[in-house]
This record gives sequence, C-alpha cells and structure tokens, in this order.
Amino acid sequence: MKPERYDDLLAQLDPTRLPRHIAVIMDGNGRWATRRHLPRSAGHKAGAEALRRATELCRELHIGCLSVYAFSTENWSRPAEEVGFLMRLLVEYLHSERSLLRQQQIRLGFLGRRDGLPAEVLRALDETLAETASYQEMQLNLAVNYGGRDELRRAVQALVAEAAAGRLTAAEVDEAKISAQLDTAGLPDPDLLIRPSGELRISNFLLWQGAYSELYFCDKLWPDFGKRDLLAAILEYQKRDRRFGAVKR
Repeated sequence: MKPERYDDLLAQLDPTRLPRHIAVIMDGNGRWATRRHLPRSAGHKAGAEALRRATELCRELHIGCLSVYAFSTENWSRPAEEVGFLMRLLVEYLHSERSLLRQQQIRLGFLGRRDGLPAEVLRALDETLAETASYQEMQLNLAVNYGGRDELRRAVQALVAEAAAGRLTAAEVDEAKISAQLDTAGLPDPDLLIRPSGELRISNFLLWQGAYSELYFCDKLWPDFGKRDLLAAILEYQKRDRRFGAVKR
C-alpha cells in the first residue's frame, strides 16, 4: 500500500488554531467488514490500524490529547464471541503499540471502569500505563468500559462521599470540583469531537466534557478514516466561530 499523501492539506492548516484535544467515536468497524463479506473481527483489526494513523498524525501536529471511544458500557450486550475478540484485540493493541508510544513519547490514559474488564486486559493496560507515565509530548486516552452517564454517576458518588466525610459542602460543589472527579481530570475538554460512519449522535461519550466541542460527522467508516480525513476534520474545525455562548465583538 502506498503511503498516504496529505501535504496539500497540511499546507492549509493554521498552526495557531489547532485543537488541543480531539475526541473520536471509532464507529463503523462491523459495517466495514460486512460490506466486504468479512468477519466483524476483520473490521475491528482494520479499526485498530486507523487508530494508529490518527495517533501518528496528532503527534506530528503536536496535538496534546487524543481520546478514542474503544468499548462502551453498552457494548457488553454484543455477542460473547465478539466481546471476547475485542478484549483480545485490546491486549494485542496495547502490546504492539508500546513501541510507537515509546518512540513518540506518548502517554497512555484510561477512561472508564476497571471492574468487569478481564484480568489480561487490566494487566496489559497497567503495564502500558506505567511504562508511558512519564511521557509528556501527547496523551492517548482509550475509553474502555466507558459511558458518559456512568462517569457522571461515579463523579457524583465521589462528591457525596466527600460531603459525608465532612470535607465538602453543597455550596462548594462547582464545575471545577465536578471536572476534577471525571476520568479526564487535569486535561482540557475536547475542542473537536469526530463521529465517522454516518451516525449523527455522540452515543454517551464525554457528555460533560463535550459541552462546547465542535462536532464533525462524516459518512466514511472508521477503518477507512485516514490522515487526510482527520486533516479535513481539523480544517473544518478551523472554519468554526467558537464563541462559547458569548457575543463576539
């Protein structure tokens, strides 16, 4: 396969207006495989390759954070065979991508709940988190066993516990304290949220953090989403007038 050329789109970018944080709902793997008369597992493997392309480009552009929706709390309802394959693929991905993370000084982050994940997934995850913890060039967040409502539930539970222990009053609960209890604590909210595959919803992903994200939808299925597609999304983002509810003077 020939390397993907994208110099023409790079030349159009305004380097002063790049998003600090990009979030992606990696959707369409199954449909990609079905259209090619392949097992769904082939689509998920191709989706992992698309994630590598997106990670490489974000690092090249010096974008500080990329968060990707890999497995939702609702995905457990899929057939057991597919769920098992996805868990094995996640372990394989964590092992195979360590060299890229090491070379590019990319720190891994985890969004979601640990309980319910297989022991081999947790082991591979913890090893990669520990190995990349000191890297500062970029953060790649994998959202696994993640749901935005569940994340907010866990944040509320933590704040209630703080209040019950006498360390917090109702009047002290502000947006900053809520954000500090979320899985993305310490990170900027996503400036750009991308949903490929033709679906026009955010599917319970980063509900709090995405309140002012610029939304970008496209019909291309995630395994076909290349660096040119990501650059097209960023270029569209740079055309948006971001006022955050204020009137621009």
